[in-house]
Amino acid sequence: MKIILSRKGFDTANGGFPSPILPNGSMVSLPIPSLDDIHYSDLKIGKDETYFDLMLSLKGEIKYGKKWHDLRKNTTCHLDPDIYRAVFPRMKGWKPIFGQINAAQTHLENEGVKEGDIFLFFGTFRHTEYQDGHLRFVRNDTPKHIIFGYLQIEEIMKVNKKQKCPAWMESHPHACKRRREAKNNAIYISRDSLTWNSKLKGAGTLLFDENLVLTKDGFSKSRWELSDIFRQVPISCHSDKNWKPEGYFQTNGIGQEFVVHADKQVEKWVKDLINKSKF
Repeated sequence: MKIILSRKGFDTANGGFPSPILPNGSMVSLPIPSLDDIHYSDLKIGKDETYFDLMLSLKGEIKYGKKWHDLRKNTTCHLDPDIYRAVFPRMKGWKPIFGQINAAQTHLENEGVKEGDIFLFFGTFRHTEYQDGHLRFVRNDTPKHIIFGYLQIEEIMKVNKKQKCPAWMESHPHACKRRREAKNNAIYISRDSLTWNSKLKGAGTLLFDENLVLTKDGFSKSRWELSDIFRQVPISCHSDKNWKPEGYFQTNGIGQEFVVHADKQVEKWVKDLINKSKF
């Protein structure tokens, strides 16, 4: 099994602020701004609140193209990975999916990513709290890289201008005409349940837990506290030089996915991580 650590959601360049950890422990990975068709105001949190409402409460502005812009109801985003089941109206047959394209997709192919491998999605998060009835970031909480979801691959679909997608997939940004014309565009479809635990869905989002935090306490978000078992396995885009004597793993800033060629110990780590998580 390969484990793909996939960086997604807002960061300092795309969005401009961390995704929130809500007071109830829900981690809402904010999809990056884009020219796609889905609006932040289309995406639901619970019955009445939208991503737009949440973002307006936290900041009111959004960063893209190296500039800050006013957040508007017609601001659009790249909903990918699409693993939050309740955020958007779903057609019959819908499954959680994730798309990748061009050089990033070529990287996954070169690393031999296949059916049965598992994505662990991580992003930049920060805790929030209510003050005078308004949601705010906790003042002294620093941004950290945290795992917020997963997807075990059932099928890898190459999506191009000749490939017809099922109707339930057509709203996904990697099924749109613009990306279908790319030479290397793929959509990863989740399994219905995990291969090692049929009681758990093949993809999902996780509630915050300290075990999901990658960043080493007291360090900047890109410096991770990885278990020593990861020293024994190849991690794409990294080498032995990324293990620092100060006791952290320095992740590279370039690259959306880091592919871990897991051995039995690392496989047990990821299985335990998901089995013991709260949903």
